[in-house]
Amino acid sequence: MAYSFLHRLRGALPKRLRPPLTYIFHGLRDVIGFLTGNRGTGLPPYRLMVGGKRTNEEFRKTGDEFFRYMRDICGLLPHERVLDIGCGTGQKMFPLLEYLNDEGGYDGFDLDPRRIKWLTTHVTRSNSNFRFQVCDVYNGHYNPGGRLPPGNYRFPYRDCSFDLVICMSVFTHMLPADVRRYFSEIRRVLQPGGRCLLSFFLLDEESRGLMLEGKSDLVFKFEIDGCSTTDRRVPETAVAFDESAVSSFYKGNGLSIQKPVFYGSWSGRRNFLSYQDLIVAVKE
Repeated sequence: MAYSFLHRLRGALPKRLRPPLTYIFHGLRDVIGFLTGNRGTGLPPYRLMVGGKRTNEEFRKTGDEFFRYMRDICGLLPHERVLDIGCGTGQKMFPLLEYLNDEGGYDGFDLDPRRIKWLTTHVTRSNSNFRFQVCDVYNGHYNPGGRLPPGNYRFPYRDCSFDLVICMSVFTHMLPADVRRYFSEIRRVLQPGGRCLLSFFLLDEESRGLMLEGKSDLVFKFEIDGCSTTDRRVPETAVAFDESAVSSFYKGNGLSIQKPVFYGSWSGRRNFLSYQDLIVAVKE
């Protein structure tokens, strides 16, 4: 199709020539997605995918990537229950539809009511053990009109409800006090021995050095409130933490980090697993 051709063409161009074609590509794809709703694929419409900037192939590829992490690194079993913090349009959920059995299940919550409505309509109706909720939590970047302060937010689930909690690209947009609150909630909803898979932008000697050398995708040059950000005006645009500070979040909530830490490619490292840095931990 036309937008697939444009996508390949854009990737073949030098970076300085890509912006004009990017606008054409996204505009054409969004028009087609709006008219067709991405019908016949079983996937969300393009306009509801992450930032409206995903193709079906990218959507599936990323979902499959994180499914492997859940199964192979976290040891997720078909009868277990998963909580997805910031579930978006269920990118990490779709592979679980075929993997989890009737004893297992998945819950996800997100800031965007449009995405939750789509998932409830198209997934929950035929899969009652897959459920979704809106959380109208304030975020300076993603939800500046949110009515609930993240530092007080209580996850809408009972204690010890889940075997695995995943939280991808959420703490990379939250400030320290709010992250601490979410950590306490993760501990509360995890069963003893339950695991969590969380992503960060971690600052250590290597990542700081790569930033100074201009090899990283992001430069966290503003230090505020115990973290670093790319944008002083809207800190939640992208947030990084010293690795030692992140370790204290885990330790203070009885979560034992499982080595190794899986560092990401964002900083320009040659050896990486995913884009962001990933940490697996177990509730003691």
